[in-house]
Amino acid sequence: MLTIPFIRANSEITIQGLTKKHVANASEIVGQLIAMDDQRKSLLQQAESALETSNAAAKEIGSLMQSGQKELAEGKRAETAALKGTIKEKEEAAKAAEKQMLDLLVTLPNLPHSSVPEGKTAEENEVVLTWGSLPKMQADAQPHWDLIKKYDIIDFDLGNKITGAGFPVYKGKGARLQRALINFFLDEAIKVGYYEIQPPILINEDSGFGTGQLPDKEGQMYVTKEEGLFLIPTAEVPITNLYRDVIVNEKELPIKNVGHTPCFRREAGSWGAHVRGLNRLHQFDKIEIVQIHKPETSYQALEEMSLHVQGLLQKLDLHYRVLRLCGGDMGFASALTYDMEVWSGAQNRWLEVSSVSNFETFQANRLKLRTKVDGKSILCHTLNGSALALPRIVAALLENNQGPDGIKIPEILVPYTGFTHIN
Repeated sequence: MLTIPFIRANSEITIQGLTKKHVANASEIVGQLIAMDDQRKSLLQQAESALETSNAAAKEIGSLMQSGQKELAEGKRAETAALKGTIKEKEEAAKAAEKQMLDLLVTLPNLPHSSVPEGKTAEENEVVLTWGSLPKMQADAQPHWDLIKKYDIIDFDLGNKITGAGFPVYKGKGARLQRALINFFLDEAIKVGYYEIQPPILINEDSGFGTGQLPDKEGQMYVTKEEGLFLIPTAEVPITNLYRDVIVNEKELPIKNVGHTPCFRREAGSWGAHVRGLNRLHQFDKIEIVQIHKPETSYQALEEMSLHVQGLLQKLDLHYRVLRLCGGDMGFASALTYDMEVWSGAQNRWLEVSSVSNFETFQANRLKLRTKVDGKSILCHTLNGSALALPRIVAALLENNQGPDGIKIPEILVPYTGFTHIN
């Protein structure tokens, strides 16, 4: 969350950043916030002034009573009573002004890093690099939604029967491929120093606020009626919230966590061929990496996280590219995001499989996540990334590796699957 002191000291930078993220009327909003803060300060100053006057009058009452000036003393009592009412009124008005200010602040996205390109849509994202070459496809190559039926490994009809659209059932070698990918991704993260966490998959409102999903993102989340708990959209939320209201020992930084969870997204309004099959689901598995850093090391960590995700894609021999997202296509809380997309041979298009983001202090301010450096308390930087989300990885593996003998499993996965082909 942005802070008023930062906005006051950097009003033009704030306006430029919000404008790059396509916040309408950014200049007016910044002006509103500063005016609200001025009003809050003025009300508090008025309350403080009234308190000083009341205290001075209270001291006079005793002297007036001792000197027999009862009438003047009663007048001072009436004055102090009126001042107490004024003090309460001003303090309550200051609290109301502060709440109004905070209600507006929490609707504002994080400011983008200076390297974030201008742009409004995904078409304006910057291609940072491309790795590998297009897979050689057979003439009768099929998309994954046909392959899963052919080999009976994922069943959307059964999922629809049990739950509804977007909740597939993984069967036989399809289920084993899922488990193999999960274990492979976890093992690779642990090898490079990530500490495994298995968090709850339901969160409370405070956790949703801490990482920026709430308020205003309820429409994309499933919620339990009685308890008001939310099913997680990603493991980032519970894992990062482990450190809510925590002052982390500087010696413990950086913190590197990894976790596998199912993820739940309503994806309201998502229809069409581009979301067919595994391309977009309401429930899916994902391995998430989360890091917490001091500010001076967070961008180096972001690059390392990007390279880790790329290493996974290289080991799976998937043709991929890395995008730096433009201001209009970035997430609410992100300062800089890299997306990794793999090539889908049968669909002839790129599929997003990972986002790696630095949130700088945006989440930490909401979480009250700090560390102490030279005795001074500072906000940490938080980062997270998909390493990796499974559905589109599975889609690309099935499509790109199909052949006359069935679907070939990447060599790196064979020790995990126990088989070399799906046939």
